[in-house]
Amino acid sequence: MNSILSQQIGLILKNEISSERKTILQPLVSFIQDKVSNGATVNLNFICTHNSRRSHLCQVWAQTAAAYYGVPAVYCYSGGTETTALFPKVAETLRMTGFEIRSIFDGNNPVYAIKYNPNAVPIIGFSKKYDDPFNPSSDFAAIMTCTHAEDNCPFVRGASTRIPITYDDPKAFDQTPLQDQMYAARSLQVATGMFYVCTKILKF
Repeated sequence: MNSILSQQIGLILKNEISSERKTILQPLVSFIQDKVSNGATVNLNFICTHNSRRSHLCQVWAQTAAAYYGVPAVYCYSGGTETTALFPKVAETLRMTGFEIRSIFDGNNPVYAIKYNPNAVPIIGFSKKYDDPFNPSSDFAAIMTCTHAEDNCPFVRGASTRIPITYDDPKAFDQTPLQDQMYAARSLQVATGMFYVCTKILKF
């Protein structure tokens, strides 16, 4: 990892997580631990209504945290209940954090290759429905990252478990003087949670 991302991870590791948040994250810890203990693949699908902001941040940071701690066979995806586009400020926020981001397809729904390490397989970021063929079709954890998706998507086809881990939408600060600050804060909050989860996984 480059120096900027390494410094950011150093800040993440110093963050405190409340007892309430730890309780919310525990089902994800348990799901991952069960898969790791049984030598199984860990498929995580982070779901938000538009698959444009929070679900992408979760996908990228969860994959990065798993790699950082050497949690084996973790594959992170994201999706929505509808398709829009990965919001440009999310890509910019991740780039400022130290991720290498390249656009591999332009258009109304651009596709990005996101790397936390020059030698890592890139994380592919683009907006899609949660059941898009790009994502796993069975035996995955459906992690609901927004209350709208949690309330309005009562059934996620193919999921072996459903875990609500919701975040406030930074979209509320779009085109305001606080936009940069709030996207960075949400990214940091997501990262802190995903790194905490991975510290709890016992590897065999």
